Amino acid sequence: MKTIKIAFLSFVAACTMASCDFLEKEPYKIVPENYFQNETEAQNFLTGAYANLAQSTFYGGDYMVLVGGDDLEFYGGSTGRISNTGLICNNTTTSDAAVTQFWANLYNGIERTNMFLEEIDKVPGISAEKCAQYKSEARFLRAFYYFNLVQCWGDVPLKLESTYSSGTVTNKDIARTDKNVIYKFIVKEMEEAADEGLLSANELGYKPSRISQSAAWGILARVYLFWAGEHYRDGKPASAETNSYFERASFFGQKVMAEGHDLADDYWDTFIDMCSNKYNTTGSNESIWEVEFAGDGTGDVRSEGRIGNTIGLQCSDFSSQSALVGKADPGYSYGFLWATPKLYDLYTENGDKKRFTWNIAPFTYRALDADADAGIKGKTGIVGRTFENKELYELVTGAGWYGEKSYDYDGPDEGKEFVNKTSQRGDVYKKAVAADKVRKDLCCAKFRREYEPATKRNKNLTSINFPILRYSDVLLMVAEAENEYQGYPTDLAKRCLKEVRDRAGITDHTGSLNSQIAFRNAIKDERAMELCFEYTRRFDLIRWGEFVEKMNEQVDLALSGTHWNQGSQAAPFYRVTSAYQYFPIPDAEKAVNKLITDNNPGW
Repeated sequence: MKTIKIAFLSFVAACTMASCDFLEKEPYKIVPENYFQNETEAQNFLTGAYANLAQSTFYGGDYMVLVGGDDLEFYGGSTGRISNTGLICNNTTTSDAAVTQFWANLYNGIERTNMFLEEIDKVPGISAEKCAQYKSEARFLRAFYYFNLVQCWGDVPLKLESTYSSGTVTNKDIARTDKNVIYKFIVKEMEEAADEGLLSANELGYKPSRISQSAAWGILARVYLFWAGEHYRDGKPASAETNSYFERASFFGQKVMAEGHDLADDYWDTFIDMCSNKYNTTGSNESIWEVEFAGDGTGDVRSEGRIGNTIGLQCSDFSSQSALVGKADPGYSYGFLWATPKLYDLYTENGDKKRFTWNIAPFTYRALDADADAGIKGKTGIVGRTFENKELYELVTGAGWYGEKSYDYDGPDEGKEFVNKTSQRGDVYKKAVAADKVRKDLCCAKFRREYEPATKRNKNLTSINFPILRYSDVLLMVAEAENEYQGYPTDLAKRCLKEVRDRAGITDHTGSLNSQIAFRNAIKDERAMELCFEYTRRFDLIRWGEFVEKMNEQVDLALSGTHWNQGSQAAPFYRVTSAYQYFPIPDAEKAVNKLITDNNPGW
C-alpha cells in the first residue's frame, strides 16, 4: 500500500499558489497561524510540501522532457514527434512553459517548507520527537528543492522565509545568490536533518516514500559529487576544496551502506515493485527514496503520474474498450523516449543481458487488425509480442528471467518466426538480419504498465512510482568518490563496483582496473548501464565536463543511419551548445523580480 497519499490540500493551495511571480507575492487568503492547531494539521501541511515532487511540472510529467535527452536517450516515435517544451529537443526558449512551471513548482515547495518551519514549534500537544522529525523532513525537502534549482539554473534567489513572515507582501524582490553559498546551505541542512530528527530506514520499515536518514545521506553524496564538477560547466579550474567534496561523498555513501540496504537478487525486481504499488518486497531494501503516485484517475485518491506512459513500452490505446483487460490491454504508452545505439552497444560489449532486456525494449506488442473468428472489427487487444530476434525471445521467455513474472502470450504461433501482424497469435521473433542492419534505437522499457494493479488502465495516468535514489546508485557513487579522492581505485571502490556488476550477472573486471582513469571510465559506463532512464545521466555528463562533447558525438552517428531508424529525426536534438548546461531563467520571473537582471550564459 502507498503510505503517503499525496493530494493537494485546499489550504496549502490557497496559501502558496501565486500568479506569475514564483517568489510568492500574492496576498494570502488564509493565514497559517489559524491552521496549525494540532499535529494532524501539521502533518497534512508537511504532506503538501512532499506533494510538489509529484506534480505534473516535476516527476509527475515534465521532468522527463526537462532533464531527459542525453547520449543514452532521445525523444522519438514513429511519427517524427518533437517535444515543444523542455530541453530534450534542443529547442528551448526563455519563455518555455515546462521550464517556467518547474521553476515555479520548486519555489512553491520552498514556500511551503518555509511556512511549515515557521509554524511547527507553535503546534500545541506535539511531542518533541515528532516535532524534530517533521522539521527535519521539511528542512531536507527545502534543501532538495534548492539542489534541483542549482543543478538546473546555478545562481538562484535564496529565500529562507515565507513571503508573509514580515507581515507584508511588498518589496519581496530577491537577487540571485552565488551557487556555492547555496551549496553550503544545502549540505548543512541535509546533514543536520539526518542527525537531528530523520528516522532511519529501518524505523520507517524500509518504505521509501518518506525521507529517511539513508535518503538524506545518499542525496548528500549526490550533491557533493555534482558540486565537485561544477567548475567544468563554468570553464574554470577545480578549486582547492574540490577534492574534499569527493571525500564527503564517499563518507555519506558509506553511512548508507551501514543501514541494512542491499541489491535485489534480480535487477528488475525493484522496478516491478514500483510498477505494482509495492515496496522492497524481496527484502533487499534496494529502493531508498521514491516519488509516490497513487490512484488510476477514477477514485478519491488523485495523485497519478505519467511514468510508464510518457516513458514506457509502446502500446496501442484500448482504454475505451472496457472488455479488454489484463494482457489484452497491458497499458497505453506513447513511447516518447527511446534508447540510443550507444546504450545498446554498452550492454552487448559487456555481455549484460539482464539489464539490456529490461531497460531496452526487446519486443513490441502486437494486436490484430481484426478478429473475424470473434466477430470483432477493428483492432483487437494485444495477442502477442514480436521480439527483435530469437535470442531475445529465448532469454525473456526462458527460465530465470523476468518473463516468469510477466504476461504470457501463448498462442498457436508461439516461438515461430514473425511473418506478419494480420494473423499470428503468441510470442514470435523477427527474422535475423545482417549485422550492419540490426536496429539499435529501441524504446525505453524500464517502467512497464502491465504490472499496474488497476483492472482497467487509464490511457494517460499511471500509479507507477519513480526512483529518486536506489542502493546501486549509492554503491557507484562511493566507488567513484573513492577513486577521485584517493587518486586510485581503492579496495572499497572495487568492491562497490563489483557488487553492482555481480548482480547484473556480468564479468568482474575490477582486477584489471588499477589506474584512476581506467576506473573512472568504468564507473561512467556502469552508471549508464545501471541507471539509464532514471534522469541522472544529463547531470552526470555535466559534472564530468562531457555534456556538450558526448551530445555532439551522436550527431554524425545518428545521421549515418547505421543501426538508427530515427537518426535523421534525433540528430538535431544533439547539436547542443554549452548554454544547455544551464536552464534559462524564465521570462515570467524576470518580469516580476526586478533584481534578476541577467540570464545564464547563452540565454
